[in-house]
Amino acid sequence: MIRDDLRQIRGWRAFFAWLGRIDWPIVGLIVGLMGVSLLLLHSASSQTHTLIRQSLRFAAAWAVFFMILMFPPSAIRRVTPWLYLVTVSLLALVPVVGVSAGGAQRWLNFGIARVQPSEIAKLSVPMMVAWLLTWRLRPPSLTMFVTAILLVALPVVLIAVEPDLGTAILVAASGGIALFFAGLPLSVIGVCGILLAFATPLFWFFGIRAYQRERIMMLFQPEADPFGAGYHIIQSKIAIGSGGLMGKGYLHGTQSQLAFLPEASTDFIFAVLAEEHGLVGVAALLGVYLLIVLRGLYLATRLENRFARVLSASVFLNFFLNIFVNIGMVSGFLPVVGLPLALISYGGSSVISLMAGFAVAINLIGNGKSRVEQEHL
Repeated sequence: MIRDDLRQIRGWRAFFAWLGRIDWPIVGLIVGLMGVSLLLLHSASSQTHTLIRQSLRFAAAWAVFFMILMFPPSAIRRVTPWLYLVTVSLLALVPVVGVSAGGAQRWLNFGIARVQPSEIAKLSVPMMVAWLLTWRLRPPSLTMFVTAILLVALPVVLIAVEPDLGTAILVAASGGIALFFAGLPLSVIGVCGILLAFATPLFWFFGIRAYQRERIMMLFQPEADPFGAGYHIIQSKIAIGSGGLMGKGYLHGTQSQLAFLPEASTDFIFAVLAEEHGLVGVAALLGVYLLIVLRGLYLATRLENRFARVLSASVFLNFFLNIFVNIGMVSGFLPVVGLPLALISYGGSSVISLMAGFAVAINLIGNGKSRVEQEHL
């Protein structure tokens, strides 16, 4: 069946047909975010190769984006379980042959590139949940919901043992969001909440490592260890607060330029923006993010097909969650979990996985008016 779907792709003619169904406002906003990313990376890191490598990653992400747009929606649905199986297999390989960096083993080295399977899980998990709970016309049963929860739990556990607590939480949340949009009963949500509440003490003592507990405790009193575990949060809050209303000006941020701010080009790049461009720059960035999320959710909720609606809405809400966690972490409202700022931070796996998710959502949204495609989804 997948092979038959792939035969529907007819070179450049099909490519331009898919281009006509792209939501260009969202694409334009994404291009703007990538431009902001390069400007901030130039400020946070004066090394030319950083900009070149990030530009190449953006180019690769757009290549993935347009390639996914060429697939018919029916192929996206049929490839979903296989993508989930590949994701779980790659996650299972990480502890065995994975590459270690920064005290964690999260990557697989394929020679030409290093791949972080947990980033793929951010997309494949909600896809699998949407696929499972919408494959029949009638509402899903309680058994199917329980099965979906187990399918979410498997990659979450594999990611948590790497260890990568931040991404594990996001993958669990992405699956939970898809479950919510698929119609998870409130009674089941309540039971899950009660179980999580009872499991929290066990998770605190046995589910996370000592340094992760230390990071959570530093959230409440970072000044207790200003040159150790609390250093990141303290320097980040200084950078954000010193930006004021208008900021210190581009390339004039003392925290980033004098290397006081750690991980300035990756996890804490939001602090660079706040210091140099102040509240005005922060509001502008948040405005662009909000426009993408609101437009995506608006278009997704208008879809008639349940699979397309659940998956598209999940993609944009997961995008919002990624932003919320990073900014909350950098601002000192959430623990430091090592999560990049979406489409802004330096990195490849995160950008490509986000663009793949956008491509899937825009593909389904762009074909939402086609009755033929909707019938075959």
